[in-house]
This record gives sequence, structure tokens and C-alpha cells, in this order.
Amino acid sequence: MEKKNLEYLASLRKTMADHAIDAVVISSTDPHQSELPPAHWRGREWLTGFASENGTSGTAVVTADQAYVWTDNRYFIQATEQLQGTGFSMMPEDGPNAVNLIDWLVEHLNSGQTVGIDGMTFSVSYAQRLEQELNDNGMKLNDNFNVFEYIYPDRPERPKNKIFIHDEKIVGQDVNQKMDAINAEVKAELANAVLLSALDDIAWATNLRAANDIPFSPVYLSFLYVSPTERVLFVDSDKLTPEVEDHLKKYNIEVKPYDAVLDFVATLPKDVRLLLDPQKTARGIYDKVGCTPVFGGDAISKLKSIKNQTMLANLELAMEKDGVALVKFFMLVEDQYPSGKLTEVGLGKTLRALRLADPSCVDESFAPIIGWNAHAALPHYEATAETDVAIEGNGLLLVDSGGQYTYGTTDITRTVALGTPTAEEIHDFTLVMKGNIALSTIKFPTGTRGSQLDILARQYLWDEGKAYFHGTGHGVGFFINCHEGPQAIRTQENPAVLEAGMVSSNEPGIYFEGRYGIRCENMMACEPWKTTEFGPFLQFRTLTLFPFDLRLFDTSMMTDAEIKWVNDYHTEVRNRLTPLLTPDEAAWLAKKTATLTKA
Repeated sequence: MEKKNLEYLASLRKTMADHAIDAVVISSTDPHQSELPPAHWRGREWLTGFASENGTSGTAVVTADQAYVWTDNRYFIQATEQLQGTGFSMMPEDGPNAVNLIDWLVEHLNSGQTVGIDGMTFSVSYAQRLEQELNDNGMKLNDNFNVFEYIYPDRPERPKNKIFIHDEKIVGQDVNQKMDAINAEVKAELANAVLLSALDDIAWATNLRAANDIPFSPVYLSFLYVSPTERVLFVDSDKLTPEVEDHLKKYNIEVKPYDAVLDFVATLPKDVRLLLDPQKTARGIYDKVGCTPVFGGDAISKLKSIKNQTMLANLELAMEKDGVALVKFFMLVEDQYPSGKLTEVGLGKTLRALRLADPSCVDESFAPIIGWNAHAALPHYEATAETDVAIEGNGLLLVDSGGQYTYGTTDITRTVALGTPTAEEIHDFTLVMKGNIALSTIKFPTGTRGSQLDILARQYLWDEGKAYFHGTGHGVGFFINCHEGPQAIRTQENPAVLEAGMVSSNEPGIYFEGRYGIRCENMMACEPWKTTEFGPFLQFRTLTLFPFDLRLFDTSMMTDAEIKWVNDYHTEVRNRLTPLLTPDEAAWLAKKTATLTKA
């Protein structure tokens, strides 16, 4: 494999020389800025060897004599290991030793030199920032350099999976209602049409889904043009079934080939003011726009993020189904753990099978993160045949997983002790849970941003000089992307405010490299609390239904209110799941939700 990567790199450099490209920047995404793109657009992984089933965040830069992959702190260890012998080295994009990619290019290139990118895999905003910095330093950008057309002979084709209808009784809103809402937002942004590129936006707007176009996300490859008088879906026709064709006709949505989007935007009348989200629209599309572009579109993402009451009610059903699968899974773990035959990879396969046994579960919502002891200290660890270990001895097992149910998307992390936990592990688990509870129970005024609440989950760790460096919470889609904006709960500033109907994760953690990791995650719905003389206030309602490990709580560190929260939560879990379980499963759950008492 190492020899092959070196061959790919040599081929790339020859192609660069043939096209007068002095440096090439290669993204890890597609024309839709997908977090996890189809294999057709995962050329950076193929080129560098830095890859995983869950996808790897990274941007490659190659010059005549240097080659790097920029990635974030989640992947530092993985990237360093996988890039050995490939000709590439890891470059940190965050953390104390962070190196800015664009600054690096400016410092290592000379005036008059050219940087090449594939404009279809870079957003308008990123490409414009790159181009401005290059131009300011006498350099040029060629945004039409798709190197994989030249060096990747066995590149996978675009996926051709069939599209299906997401039952509007589950969604609670039909396509016309969504189109009306989109057009209203477009008008508010002083435009008269919009081109949607983000696949989750399009799936939401059309009430259509597909399996396996994007791993773990039931979206489908397409673009969508919407105006008050026209609706056009750009999609490969062989993805359509007769039922989907009837659905599109019902809502007056014209179908054009996927590749026709470039000619379409190039020939739009001059009086069209086309709304484009610069973070989600490809530079290659923007280059072709023949009408007046208008940058914006955040409001459309917000429409998608606010779940109606029908969605929230169905999501409760998805949580019950997920809770049942998890009861079966953790019972199996406890039962088979003494044998020493359990492995991380094997557990991942078992958990997938248990979830997909429910016919409403189409897929997992991401590749499960199952880490034993030291592997749990890697926040985005993915067990492979090379890294797999047996679950034996004493320690902590971290399981971060989720399902794509037609009734909603789930995402849950539990850390459980197998064998005898140490006092230090119990102490750190309790710190993490105190943060989780603090965020779960906060009341806050409307207009509050996630960054203003993030400290609640970190405060007890910070009090002891401990920290985690990932976000505390991300938005979760509805039978769509597990990671969804615009809201987020993290230290970085985000202008999106938390609103009733938004669903977010709550997942503080702590990680000790080479030893153990702890993360405790529930999903929460934002909902109204009450209105006072100071205005309306909001609160979170926990949606996830599965107990936390009672053996890992040090109640001497907890307030009475925190202990009550755990007991109340466990009572709800028991009451909701017990009717769906066998007698043996119900008895197991009763033990796992026993009353927690003050030490």
C-alpha cells in the first residue's frame, strides 16, 4: 500500500508539471460540501492513505517537493500512523502547534506561481479566501484543476441508489408547505430564487431519501432550484422509481440531469437574483452563474433544524426502538465479557445487527465508535482489523453509536465499567456526568447561543485542570444527517441561537491518552419553559432512553438535585422501555435503573 501511495504522489506531481501547477490543494468533500462524501469524491483518502469508514477530515497540499495532510486534533494520532511511508506528513490545523494552510502556501510559494484546486469540491467562501490571499502575494488560483481525472483510473462512479419517499405522515409537513417556507426566506433575503446544494437541505425540502449515496446519511445526490414559479431537481434519472416520479409530479418538480446544473445556472435570466449559501455552494457552480448571485441562505438551514410536533413525537418512538436495541446489546456485553472473546470490531457488528433488526432502521447514523480502555481515549476512534483488541480485564468500554430510523435519527454515547472500576475512573465519570446534568437542566432566555451554555458542561472538569477539546453538542437531523446546523454547543462562537424545536446532542467527555476515555451523551430537544417579566425562557428535554452506569457515580461529589435528576431519568427510561422488553430484559433494566443514593 505504501508503494502505491508513493506512485500516486509521483503521478500527481507529473500531472501538476504538465499543467503548470506549482501546488495543489485537495479537499475531502464533494460538490455539496458533504461531511462524508461518496467514494467517487474520496480521492484525497485514496491518494494519501489517510482514511476510515467514518471519513477523515483532512486537506492535502502537494508541491514539487513537499506533501502534507492538514487535519484536526481528532485525527492527529491516526493520521501520523496512516501517513507513514506514503510521502505525506501530518500537519495540525488546530491545537497549540496549528499551522494555517493558506499562510503556509503563501510562505512556501513564490510570486507568479499557481495553486490548483477542483472548484467543485471547495466552497465559494473558502475558495474566495484562498484566492484573495494568493492574489495579495502575487500568486494565482486555477480553480478548474481536478487532478483525479488524470491520475485515478479506477475512480468509483457516482452512486446510483434508488430514491424513496419519506412518509409525510411521519414528517408532518408536505413539500408545498416547505417550498412556501423556502420562498418566503428567499424573498426576505432580497432574492427571487435559490439553488440548494447541501444534500440534507434537499432531502428535507423534497421529503425524499436514499440509502447509501452518502454513508450513514439517507440523502441523495442532487441539486435543487426553487423559485415562486419553478422547481427543478437535478438528479440522475436512473435513481428515480415510478413512485418517486409521481411524488415529484405531484409537487410540480421538474427533473433535469445531475450534470445539467452548470448549464442551467449559466443561462438563468439576468433579472434572477439567485440566493447561494457561500459555505455550501461549490466555487465551480458560482463560476458559472450568469444571473445576479446573492449570498445568504442560513435561514433555510434553520427551517430544517426546527422540528415540528409530529417529528418530535416520532423521534420519541425512534428513541424507544433504539433503547430496546441497546438493552439487548449491553446485556450481551455483560453476559459474554467474562469469556474474553468479545472484541471491538465484533461488538460493532453485533450492535449494527441489533439496530437493523427493526424494519424502521435503515442504517446506522455513523460508524460506531467502540473503544476499550486506551482506545476510548481517542474521541473518534474506529476499530479496524489492525487496531482491534479483545475486551478483557478491568476497564472502561465507550460506545458511541446511533441509528437512522424512519422515525428519526439517534446518537448516544455510554461509558460502562467492565470488571472493577478504579476510584480515578469513577471520579472522572462523575465530573463528566455533572457537566451533562448541568447542561440538561439549564433554563435560558430566548436569543441564547450554544457558546453561552457550553461552559456548563466543562466547568467541573476545568475546576480540576482537566478539559476536552471537541464540541459539547451538535444539531441532529430528522432521518437525515446526524450532524446538522446551524446551532452548536461549543466554545467557538456561533451566531445561531437556540430555538424551540431544535434537537442537539449533549456529550461532554474526558480523555487520558493511553489509559481511558469517558463520554456521556444524550440527545435533547429545545422547548419553551415559561415567560416572565423578562421575556420567554427555554429549556432542554432529554430524549435518549438508556441508563448510565450506576457503578461509576460517586454520589459524595453530587448534589441532591443531581442525584434526583439521575433517578428521575432512570425512572423514565424504565417506564418507557419495560413494556417493549422480554421479562429477562426488563429485569436487567430494573437493576440498571435502581435508585441512586447519597454516599
